[in-house]
Amino acid sequence: MRLGLKIFFDKVIEISFSAVVVMIIIAIAIGVAQLLFSVGGLLKFEGISGHYIDFISDVLTIYVLVELSRSLIEYFTSHRLRLTFIVDAAIIFIIRELLIGLFKHDVKPEMLYALSAFLLVLGVLRIASIMVYLKEKELTDLIDKAD
Repeated sequence: MRLGLKIFFDKVIEISFSAVVVMIIIAIAIGVAQLLFSVGGLLKFEGISGHYIDFISDVLTIYVLVELSRSLIEYFTSHRLRLTFIVDAAIIFIIRELLIGLFKHDVKPEMLYALSAFLLVLGVLRIASIMVYLKEKELTDLIDKAD
């Protein structure tokens, strides 16, 4: 009974993640197509910044989607979600928000401090997750050599 339930659970998770990956791939394709069409808007001379902030925001959004899809694809090979990919996507998202806010001169000091502290925590979390991953890999290599 337990084994059958685990197999069912694994299959449901695999199907769910597959559906999410397909949706993210479609979203990335649509986003890239929209970026290509929006390049013409950059040629309009509406001040120095023009539509660049929107273009940069869209590029960074696509990059966040790519990082999230990498974490889901990694799940299919290792059956684990790697924290580094998820933290990378979160870091990119925070940097995106900071860049957009700073570029628009729309960031209050409190928000800048909060986002900076959050970015620091995410950076420490990323470093810690890499260290744990390397330790696990070292241990599995030692176990494999012992066998």
